[in-house]
Amino acid sequence: MNKWTRDQMAVRVAKDIPDGAVVNLGIGLPTMVANHLPRDREVILHSENGVIGMGPAPAKGEEDYDLINAGKQPVTLLPGGCYFHHADSFAMMRGGHLDVCVLGAFQVSAGGDLANWHTGAPDAIPAVGGAMDLAIGAKKTYVMMEHLTKSGESKLVQACTYPLTGIGCVSRIYTDLAVIDLDPAGAKVIEIVEGLTFNELQKLTAVTLINAC
Repeated sequence: MNKWTRDQMAVRVAKDIPDGAVVNLGIGLPTMVANHLPRDREVILHSENGVIGMGPAPAKGEEDYDLINAGKQPVTLLPGGCYFHHADSFAMMRGGHLDVCVLGAFQVSAGGDLANWHTGAPDAIPAVGGAMDLAIGAKKTYVMMEHLTKSGESKLVQACTYPLTGIGCVSRIYTDLAVIDLDPAGAKVIEIVEGLTFNELQKLTAVTLINAC
């Protein structure tokens, strides 16, 4: 089965981020988007640990571990960028000052509910961080995730079974198989990886899809 690579997924997300947007890229897959933003657009990247104006990842050997994102990865700072107290950073998040946040997920429901901080397993380590503030505070919340779990179950579900991060907050999902919009009309597939049919995608997905390609 054809799948988009993680870099291809990041390219696809970056394509949809508008010029002038203030964007938070969550820990994990979403951080890769920073390396693929179109050069003809000004996108202002924010990290909840108190950084704004980040650039792409530094070249190997040029890392500065005093300048990191929320995932403790070294980052670069573009001209005009700065860092500040994380309380101010959370005020930005909660105050609705972010245009877009891109988060990873364990599950997303058909209604846009997000579960991305805990699987509920007894030995799992809860790691909510700023995800709740981002998911609800940003004007748009996108999710970037693999379509299936390691055991082959759909991560897009009718109702989340894991503890929720936010309710009705996700508007678009980018997976390694498709791009899907979530709105009151349902889960609309707007793009599918080449070589996969809509019917094949539907068989892999736990909710009824609408073909809007």
